[in-house]
Amino acid sequence: MTGSVKAQYVYFEADSVFWGRVDCRAGDLPVPQERNFLCLLKLIMETNYLHTYYQTYQIPAEPLFPEVNRAVAKTSGKLAKILLICGAFVLVVLYLPSMIFALNPSKLNISELILGSFGKKTTVSTAATAQKSTYQPRYDSKLPLTSSLTIRSAGINTTINESSMASYEDSLEKGVWRVPDYGTPYSRQLPTILAAHRYGYLRWSIPYRLKNSFYNLPKVKAGDTIEIVWRQRKYLYEVYATGKGEEIADYSADLILYTCESLNSPIRIFKYARLLEV
Repeated sequence: MTGSVKAQYVYFEADSVFWGRVDCRAGDLPVPQERNFLCLLKLIMETNYLHTYYQTYQIPAEPLFPEVNRAVAKTSGKLAKILLICGAFVLVVLYLPSMIFALNPSKLNISELILGSFGKKTTVSTAATAQKSTYQPRYDSKLPLTSSLTIRSAGINTTINESSMASYEDSLEKGVWRVPDYGTPYSRQLPTILAAHRYGYLRWSIPYRLKNSFYNLPKVKAGDTIEIVWRQRKYLYEVYATGKGEEIADYSADLILYTCESLNSPIRIFKYARLLEV
């Protein structure tokens, strides 16, 4: 079909009608912003043949502050990338050791490393078993019957779990284990020894790991206080020494805490504390 084609547009609004007439090859007719219109398009051909088309559309409004919007979008994109990187780093730090252990547990028996950190009672020196003070904190019936450990400088607030040497893993799976056949806060002829995994298990959540494991034990320094509730008595200890090695070096302490330095290292982190008579 040949010949010029003319287009007539009629825009209908609630209380207004807009007319316009343009050549279809010359461009589009301006349309009012932010309105829904019914466009009636009549194509009038030289052959006098009439075609009518209907189309409903909405023209988006221009942003009030385009430069500001673009700047905000750019800044938000950068911030999202930074948060994504930080989140990935935190997940790697907290979960990678557990994932490695889950994939290859046979070569990384962390519990056996923990178990090997203390000597048999026959190896404890006479000086370490010297007569201890008979001091006991006041009995308080309002305190819970469950034994607990609190170290504020490390964010630790957990239950002290009891199990035999044969089933120590049952306690380590929950958090802190008191080594049997050694002392208790009440009976101090031998030191109270508490051990825990540093990284724990893959099934542990991050909040659980931070409160119930010794992940943050390296943060504990000399002069920090440790609180133990034992049989409804509150015992307060002060850390006097820290150390690293494969075995406990000082059995004269009233309380010894330790954990592995890294995932499969034989080196352990030790904290030695004395009971405060307050």
